[in-house]
Amino acid sequence: MLNEEQIERYSRHIILENVGGAGQQKLLDSSVLIIGAGGLGAPAGLYLAAAGVGTIGVVDADTVDLTNLQRQIIHHTDDVGKEKVHSAEAKMRAINPDITVQTHNLRIMADNVRDIIREYDFVIDGTDNFAAKFLVNDACYFEKVPFSHAGILRFDGQLITVLPGETTCYRCIFGAPPPADAVPSCSQAGVLGVLAGVIGSLQATEAIKYLLQMGELLTNTLLTYNALTMTFRKVHLRRNPNCLLCGQSPQITELRDEEQGVICDIKDCKC
Repeated sequence: MLNEEQIERYSRHIILENVGGAGQQKLLDSSVLIIGAGGLGAPAGLYLAAAGVGTIGVVDADTVDLTNLQRQIIHHTDDVGKEKVHSAEAKMRAINPDITVQTHNLRIMADNVRDIIREYDFVIDGTDNFAAKFLVNDACYFEKVPFSHAGILRFDGQLITVLPGETTCYRCIFGAPPPADAVPSCSQAGVLGVLAGVIGSLQATEAIKYLLQMGELLTNTLLTYNALTMTFRKVHLRRNPNCLLCGQSPQITELRDEEQGVICDIKDCKC
């Protein structure tokens, strides 16, 4: 039951026909895991906290660096040198003391990721390398936890929502990670800071829509965005029957740690 302060705090949600008091209570009773407290995880975490998602987990093993501040808006100048999970926790709790923030100050690996993921209703993949993205995809498939994938580089972003075993997964599209150093990283090629805000906010939107079971999710649909042309494009996809993970004859039956590789540039993608 919402108290008077909560009714006031979430009033703009409550008056929405598709949310209401029951929907807001559902958000408060729900949980989302954010893997990566960086460019994508920062706006996603702030908006999920503001929305009143009751339990938010944050996974990251890094500390805040000065170069992060151009796009990772959950971290401030005074946070440089601090562990990202604790910096993020402080900002989310400052926005909304209603919520619980669970911090996981570690790097996800094949031997720990499933234990973390299974405790949450939805996962936001805000990682910045191919190995982690394939690991998140595979772990969510085995645990049957839905998730939002996204990636950004230069002026381009992409995202898709995956309902494991039901819709197109990340491996259906990309198969396997490209060789290490085959494509440039953000530190090599750059990234428009505000791009992270656009794509991370869309990931938070997908999480809220899933939790409230409303609207149309980006399932079987890869949404791409170019900031220079202000162009969104939807690429409709089908599950790959030959997918090594969720296809008709799966070859991946357990998690494995892939070789690290950086995120691709969507426009010039060769993965």
